[in-house]
Amino acid sequence: GSPIGTVHGDASMFVGGLAALLLQTLHPLAMAGVAEHSSYIDDPLGRLSRTGSFVTGTTYGSTETAERLIALVRRIHRKVRGTAPDGRPYSAGDADLVTWVHVTEVSNFLRAHQRFTPFPVRGDRADRYLHEMAVIAERLGGEDVPRSRVAVRAYLRRVRPQLAAGDQAREAVSFLTRPMRGRGVNPVMTAAHGVVIQSAIGLLPGWARAMLDLPAPS
Repeated sequence: GSPIGTVHGDASMFVGGLAALLLQTLHPLAMAGVAEHSSYIDDPLGRLSRTGSFVTGTTYGSTETAERLIALVRRIHRKVRGTAPDGRPYSAGDADLVTWVHVTEVSNFLRAHQRFTPFPVRGDRADRYLHEMAVIAERLGGEDVPRSRVAVRAYLRRVRPQLAAGDQAREAVSFLTRPMRGRGVNPVMTAAHGVVIQSAIGLLPGWARAMLDLPAPS
Protein backbone atom coordinates (compact mmCIF):
# COMPACT_ATOMS: atom_id res chain seq x y z
CA GLY A 1 0.00 0.00 0.00
CA SER A 2 3.02 2.32 0.06
CA PRO A 3 3.53 4.85 -2.75
CA ILE A 4 6.63 2.91 -3.86
CA GLY A 5 4.68 -0.33 -4.12
CA THR A 6 1.93 1.42 -6.08
CA VAL A 7 4.19 3.24 -8.54
CA HIS A 8 6.55 0.34 -9.18
CA GLY A 9 3.73 -2.16 -9.54
CA ASP A 10 2.32 -0.42 -12.61
CA ALA A 11 3.17 -1.28 -16.24
CA SER A 12 3.90 2.41 -16.88
CA MET A 13 7.31 1.69 -15.33
CA PHE A 14 8.47 0.46 -18.75
CA VAL A 15 7.78 3.87 -20.27
CA GLY A 16 9.26 5.73 -17.31
CA GLY A 17 12.40 3.62 -17.40
CA LEU A 18 12.96 4.33 -21.09
CA ALA A 19 12.40 8.06 -20.54
CA ALA A 20 14.98 7.92 -17.74
CA LEU A 21 17.53 6.31 -20.06
CA LEU A 22 16.95 9.01 -22.69
CA LEU A 23 17.40 11.76 -20.11
CA GLN A 24 20.48 10.13 -18.59
CA THR A 25 22.34 10.37 -21.91
CA LEU A 26 22.58 14.16 -21.49
CA HIS A 27 25.13 13.94 -18.65
CA PRO A 28 28.50 13.55 -20.43
CA LEU A 29 30.21 11.73 -17.54
CA ALA A 30 27.32 9.34 -16.92
CA MET A 31 27.05 8.69 -20.66
CA ALA A 32 30.77 8.00 -20.95
CA GLY A 33 30.49 5.34 -18.27
CA VAL A 34 27.60 3.67 -20.08
CA ALA A 35 29.27 3.87 -23.51
CA GLU A 36 32.60 2.46 -22.33
CA HIS A 37 31.50 -0.11 -19.74
CA SER A 38 27.97 -1.21 -20.64
CA SER A 39 26.72 -3.89 -23.03
CA TYR A 40 23.53 -1.99 -23.83
CA ILE A 41 24.04 -2.25 -27.61
CA ASP A 42 25.02 -5.93 -27.67
CA ASP A 43 22.68 -7.02 -24.89
CA PRO A 44 19.98 -4.36 -24.32
CA LEU A 45 17.46 -6.77 -22.84
CA GLY A 46 20.05 -8.16 -20.44
CA ARG A 47 20.92 -4.70 -19.17
CA LEU A 48 17.24 -3.82 -18.83
CA SER A 49 16.64 -7.08 -16.96
CA ARG A 50 19.47 -6.37 -14.51
CA THR A 51 18.16 -2.88 -13.82
CA GLY A 52 14.65 -4.25 -13.41
CA SER A 53 15.88 -6.87 -10.96
CA PHE A 54 17.52 -4.17 -8.84
CA VAL A 55 14.37 -2.02 -8.75
CA THR A 56 12.16 -5.03 -8.03
CA GLY A 57 14.46 -6.40 -5.33
CA THR A 58 14.85 -3.09 -3.50
CA THR A 59 11.11 -2.41 -3.77
CA TYR A 60 9.53 -5.73 -2.84
CA GLY A 61 12.37 -7.82 -1.42
CA SER A 62 13.44 -8.23 2.17
CA THR A 63 15.87 -5.82 3.78
CA GLU A 64 18.54 -8.50 3.41
CA THR A 65 17.84 -8.79 -0.32
CA ALA A 66 17.89 -5.03 -0.82
CA GLU A 67 21.16 -4.64 1.08
CA ARG A 68 22.76 -7.43 -0.94
CA LEU A 69 21.70 -5.81 -4.25
CA ILE A 70 22.96 -2.39 -3.14
CA ALA A 71 26.32 -3.89 -2.12
CA LEU A 72 26.57 -5.63 -5.51
CA VAL A 73 25.90 -2.41 -7.43
CA ARG A 74 28.44 -0.52 -5.33
CA ARG A 75 31.07 -3.15 -6.17
CA ILE A 76 30.27 -2.84 -9.87
CA HIS A 77 30.41 0.96 -9.68
CA ARG A 78 33.95 0.82 -8.29
CA LYS A 79 35.11 -0.81 -11.54
CA VAL A 80 33.37 1.70 -13.84
CA ARG A 81 35.83 4.54 -14.21
CA GLY A 82 37.70 6.23 -17.03
CA THR A 83 38.06 9.43 -18.99
CA ALA A 84 35.18 11.05 -20.89
CA PRO A 85 35.65 12.38 -24.46
CA ASP A 86 35.99 15.91 -23.04
CA GLY A 87 39.00 14.81 -20.97
CA ARG A 88 37.33 14.72 -17.57
CA PRO A 89 37.72 11.64 -15.37
CA TYR A 90 34.58 9.82 -14.25
CA SER A 91 33.62 7.15 -11.77
CA ALA A 92 30.21 5.50 -11.54
CA GLY A 93 30.49 5.64 -7.77
CA ASP A 94 30.81 9.42 -7.76
CA ALA A 95 28.10 10.89 -5.54
CA ASP A 96 26.95 13.39 -8.17
CA LEU A 97 26.53 10.71 -10.84
CA VAL A 98 24.68 8.39 -8.47
CA THR A 99 22.29 11.22 -7.64
CA TRP A 100 21.83 12.11 -11.34
CA VAL A 101 20.90 8.56 -12.32
CA HIS A 102 18.58 8.26 -9.33
CA VAL A 103 16.73 11.52 -10.03
CA THR A 104 16.23 10.71 -13.71
CA GLU A 105 14.78 7.34 -12.77
CA VAL A 106 12.43 8.27 -9.93
CA SER A 107 11.17 11.44 -11.60
CA ASN A 108 10.29 9.57 -14.78
CA PHE A 109 8.85 6.57 -12.97
CA LEU A 110 6.53 9.00 -11.19
CA ARG A 111 5.73 11.04 -14.32
CA ALA A 112 4.84 7.91 -16.28
CA HIS A 113 2.69 6.62 -13.44
CA GLN A 114 0.84 9.92 -13.19
CA ARG A 115 0.32 10.22 -16.94
CA PHE A 116 -0.75 6.68 -17.80
CA THR A 117 -2.49 5.39 -14.65
CA PRO A 118 -6.19 6.20 -14.03
CA PHE A 119 -5.83 6.83 -10.28
CA PRO A 120 -2.18 7.74 -9.71
CA VAL A 121 -0.17 8.69 -6.67
CA ARG A 122 -0.31 12.48 -6.29
CA GLY A 123 0.21 15.26 -3.76
CA ASP A 124 1.77 14.30 -0.46
CA ARG A 125 1.96 10.64 -1.50
CA ALA A 126 4.06 11.62 -4.52
CA ASP A 127 6.45 13.46 -2.21
CA ARG A 128 6.49 10.44 0.10
CA TYR A 129 7.48 8.27 -2.89
CA LEU A 130 10.47 10.53 -3.63
CA HIS A 131 11.37 10.80 0.06
CA GLU A 132 11.43 7.04 0.59
CA MET A 133 13.23 6.29 -2.69
CA ALA A 134 16.02 8.68 -1.68
CA VAL A 135 17.15 6.11 0.88
CA ILE A 136 18.28 3.77 -1.90
CA ALA A 137 20.26 6.50 -3.66
CA GLU A 138 21.97 7.42 -0.39
CA ARG A 139 22.88 3.78 0.28
CA LEU A 140 24.44 3.71 -3.19
CA GLY A 141 26.56 6.75 -2.36
CA GLY A 142 24.40 9.64 -3.54
CA GLU A 143 24.45 12.94 -1.69
CA ASP A 144 21.97 15.83 -1.40
CA VAL A 145 19.32 13.55 -2.93
CA PRO A 146 16.04 15.42 -3.67
CA ARG A 147 13.18 14.19 -1.49
CA SER A 148 10.17 16.07 -2.92
CA ARG A 149 8.74 17.24 -6.24
CA VAL A 150 9.90 20.79 -5.55
CA ALA A 151 13.41 19.55 -4.74
CA VAL A 152 13.53 17.45 -7.93
CA ARG A 153 12.58 20.45 -10.07
CA ALA A 154 15.20 22.59 -8.33
CA TYR A 155 17.82 19.88 -8.83
CA LEU A 156 17.12 19.62 -12.57
CA ARG A 157 17.35 23.40 -12.96
CA ARG A 158 20.66 23.38 -11.11
CA VAL A 159 22.20 20.54 -13.14
CA ARG A 160 21.11 21.72 -16.60
CA PRO A 161 24.29 23.77 -17.28
CA GLN A 162 26.30 20.54 -16.92
CA LEU A 163 24.29 18.70 -19.59
CA ALA A 164 25.13 18.29 -23.27
CA ALA A 165 24.12 16.09 -26.18
CA GLY A 166 27.48 14.77 -27.32
CA ASP A 167 28.23 12.06 -29.87
CA GLN A 168 27.88 9.28 -27.30
CA ALA A 169 24.48 10.60 -26.23
CA ARG A 170 23.20 10.85 -29.78
CA GLU A 171 24.41 7.33 -30.58
CA ALA A 172 22.60 5.97 -27.53
CA VAL A 173 19.39 7.86 -28.31
CA SER A 174 19.51 6.67 -31.91
CA PHE A 175 19.85 3.09 -30.68
CA LEU A 176 17.03 3.42 -28.13
CA THR A 177 14.58 4.98 -30.58
CA ARG A 178 15.46 2.85 -33.62
CA PRO A 179 12.54 0.76 -34.91
CA MET A 180 12.90 -2.99 -34.45
CA ARG A 181 13.80 -4.53 -37.82
CA GLY A 182 15.18 -7.72 -39.23
CA ARG A 183 14.19 -11.27 -40.07
CA GLY A 184 11.95 -12.84 -37.48
CA VAL A 185 10.97 -9.56 -35.80
CA ASN A 186 7.29 -9.59 -34.93
CA PRO A 187 5.58 -6.57 -36.59
CA VAL A 188 3.26 -6.28 -33.60
CA MET A 189 6.28 -5.93 -31.31
CA THR A 190 7.72 -3.30 -33.67
CA ALA A 191 4.51 -1.31 -33.46
CA ALA A 192 4.38 -1.68 -29.68
CA HIS A 193 8.00 -0.55 -29.40
CA GLY A 194 7.12 2.57 -31.39
CA VAL A 195 4.26 3.41 -29.05
CA VAL A 196 6.45 2.98 -25.96
CA ILE A 197 9.23 5.10 -27.49
CA GLN A 198 6.88 7.94 -28.38
CA SER A 199 5.31 7.77 -24.92
CA ALA A 200 8.76 7.98 -23.31
CA ILE A 201 9.79 10.92 -25.48
CA GLY A 202 6.57 12.66 -24.48
CA LEU A 203 7.57 12.41 -20.80
CA LEU A 204 10.83 14.31 -21.32
CA PRO A 205 11.02 17.99 -20.42
CA GLY A 206 10.85 20.23 -23.48
CA TRP A 207 14.44 21.40 -22.98
CA ALA A 208 15.67 17.79 -22.99
CA ARG A 209 13.81 16.98 -26.22
CA ALA A 210 15.29 20.10 -27.82
CA MET A 211 18.83 19.13 -26.79
CA LEU A 212 18.37 15.65 -28.26
CA ASP A 213 16.54 16.88 -31.39
CA LEU A 214 13.52 14.75 -30.54
CA PRO A 215 10.22 16.22 -31.77
CA ALA A 216 7.31 16.23 -29.34
CA PRO A 217 5.03 13.28 -30.18
CA SER A 218 1.55 14.05 -31.43
